[in-house]
Amino acid sequence: MVKIIVGTNRKNSLSYKLALIYQGNLKKLGADAEILNLEDLPKDFVFSALYENNGKNLLFNEFHQKVKEGSKFVFIVPEYNGSFPGILKAFIDGMTYPNAFRNKKCAMIGLSSGIGGGGIALSHLTDIFHYLGMHVLALKPKLAKIEDNISDNLLTNRLYMELLQSQAEMLIDF
Repeated sequence: MVKIIVGTNRKNSLSYKLALIYQGNLKKLGADAEILNLEDLPKDFVFSALYENNGKNLLFNEFHQKVKEGSKFVFIVPEYNGSFPGILKAFIDGMTYPNAFRNKKCAMIGLSSGIGGGGIALSHLTDIFHYLGMHVLALKPKLAKIEDNISDNLLTNRLYMELLQSQAEMLIDF
């Protein structure tokens, strides 16, 4: 089962809407996918689940277990301040090093309100995953001006839809 990780804890995020679209693409291709929405993380997990508190937060442990069980991931990565959200970095830091991600595979999708489509954020995250030993799919769609290209939970940009479909197909074969 593919784990789709929504890389923000923002409520009603466009990242979550994209995760639902991507989950639908995978389903059409015959692949099961589970969405892990960082909005559902315990509010205090950076204090109650990391470092000396590792293993002590039961709700975070559920997230951790799902990541440990996963072999393929999709990260929906919004651009925040020229990189990816801090909540995503804290989530990654809470995983077992290096085994949670080592020798696993992932795909990434960037999105932004501006014209970059989250390209720098994807570059930063790729560096981290390489350090952790994760294999990153080369096709990383960068969805720029996302608010102009999504309506009623549907992508309205044909190229964006084609890129996500192509990436989903590649992820299954990856």
